[in-house]
This record gives sequence, C-alpha cells and structure tokens, in this order.
Amino acid sequence: MADTLLDDVGGLLRETADQVVLPLFRKLDDDDVTEKVPGELVTVADRRAEEMISASLRRLRPGSVVVGEEGVADDPALLRHLRGTGDVWLVDPVDGTSNFAAGRRPFALMVALLTDGEPAAAWVLDPLAGTLAVARAGEGTWLDGRPVRTTGDTPAVGALRGAAMSRFLPAASKARVEAGGARLGELLPGQHCAGREYLDVLTGEQQFVLFWRTLPWDHAPGALLVRAAGGVARRFDGTDYHPADEGNGLLVAASEQVWTQVREALLGAE
Repeated sequence: MADTLLDDVGGLLRETADQVVLPLFRKLDDDDVTEKVPGELVTVADRRAEEMISASLRRLRPGSVVVGEEGVADDPALLRHLRGTGDVWLVDPVDGTSNFAAGRRPFALMVALLTDGEPAAAWVLDPLAGTLAVARAGEGTWLDGRPVRTTGDTPAVGALRGAAMSRFLPAASKARVEAGGARLGELLPGQHCAGREYLDVLTGEQQFVLFWRTLPWDHAPGALLVRAAGGVARRFDGTDYHPADEGNGLLVAASEQVWTQVREALLGAE
C-alpha cells in the first residue's frame, strides 16, 4: 500500500489514540463524563480527540470541512456539508463511547473522506487491538497494511455468523429479527461499537451486521471499508447506503450472496 493520504490519516489516528484517548482509558473522573442528550454519553477524550483530529485534517487538506460527531452535537447545521462539493471529513473521535466510559473494550477512532459528496477514503482504528483498516474507493481495503477481501466461500445459511443491533429496532422488526436468527448459525447482540463490527466483517470473524440507527460518522467509514473489500452495505429495501441519506436500517454483509441470505432470514418480506 503506497498512499500518502492513507498513511498520514492512519498515523494521525494512532497518534491521537496514544496521546489523548488511551491515557484516559479507565482513568476518567465523574465530571469527565456527561450526557449530550439522555442516554448519549460524551467524555473529555471524545472532545479532545476530535479537536486534535480536526485540526490535523484541515492542515492535510486546506479548505476542507470537518463534520465531527461532537461538532454536530453543538451545531447540527454542519450536516449540510455532506451533500456539498470539495473535501469533507467525517470524524468519530471515540466510537463506542459507552464502552470507553465504562472502562470496557472495544472502542475505535474513525474517519471518512467525502469528495464532492461521495465517499472517497476511510479509516478505522481499534487502538487496544492495534488494528487499523484503511480504504480508497475503487482501489481496495487494507488491514494492517495488507490487502483484504471479504468475498470467498460463502457458508451455508445455517453457518452464517453476525450481529444485530436490536435495541433501537421497532418492536415488530425486533421480533422478526430475533426469530429469524434461529435460521442462522449465530446471531450476536453486538459490541456497542460500530467500528469493531465493521472490522470483524473484514477479518471474517463475522459475515454480517445489522444496524437500525445510521448516524453518518458511525457508518461512512466502515461501509466504505467493507464495500472496497468486496462487501455490501445497503438499506433494508436494497438501496445503497449513503452517509447523507436520512432514515434508519442498514445491513452490511461480506458479499452479495450473504446480504441476500441474511436479509431473507432476518427481515423476510419487510
């Protein structure tokens, strides 16, 4: 992999993890953790990491715009840039904040680059595992510097393994998904960290993951990583995921065949 931008942003995420995020892991004071809205935590690590990442990204691409999770919490109008022209960075400084605040793993640092409104590059770092995935749209995905593909032999439906984030699903959909899980090899409850879920699809630890909430900083990086590796990221109705689209429901799979099989098993005719 020879790509200066991929290397520069990957290095930035590692540096931010080492200097800002990991020194605060399991060392947060009570007043270091607050709620943005009921049930949505933010820590000093989130804020400091977003500041460091954002400043560096602007230096890498002068004139670019940063749309960070914490910045949007303060100014939701920033989301308008996701349909704009030029370079726009999406930043999730600590994905899995509830895990991080509780002193649990996993958590991740994530960035995506949109150029003229389309996903162009992505980065996901699990700092405790030391795992970094990067991608360029149309060029491929690399996991710790090695090219990775999610396509290959597809297990039978009864051997497929993956996760479903059922907490926010509407009651009828939740019941359907939970019942459909019996048709698969293993339906996991999820790790409360989208970044780790996407990494596990890349490594083959799981073949799919289903989400209901689709905030752009949670999914733009991972969706591009999986797609560039040969996988699929689509809404439940089969339309391709785009970070600027509003709405809920996203099924990510290692291949077209896996996506079709899992959708039928978990969602049926929905």
